[in-house]
Amino acid sequence: MDRHDSFQQRVYQILAAIPYGKVTTYGDIARLAGSPRAARQVGGVLKRLPKGSKLPWHRVINRLGEISLSGDNLDRQRQALLEEGIEVSPEGKIVLKQYRWEGD
Repeated sequence: MDRHDSFQQRVYQILAAIPYGKVTTYGDIARLAGSPRAARQVGGVLKRLPKGSKLPWHRVINRLGEISLSGDNLDRQRQALLEEGIEVSPEGKIVLKQYRWEGD
């Protein structure tokens, strides 16, 4: 990744690299983008993804292994993860040890 890319561009590139059937955390993306303390900003970038984006936003969860969204958005993210074979509890919890991708 070019260090001249904007933070948003780096987040998009990392997001595109998350393998099918894996999840990563907001913090992991921030670290990979070169701003380890910017987990909240990663959330902001995801929130503003262009409508119809094909980037796998649903593969990003919080550091506790939980979906951070609520209501219909939580259901939408849970469903997308289940369709990839990722086990998600009814509360939106994922076993990070089993499904985490850290950019390796």
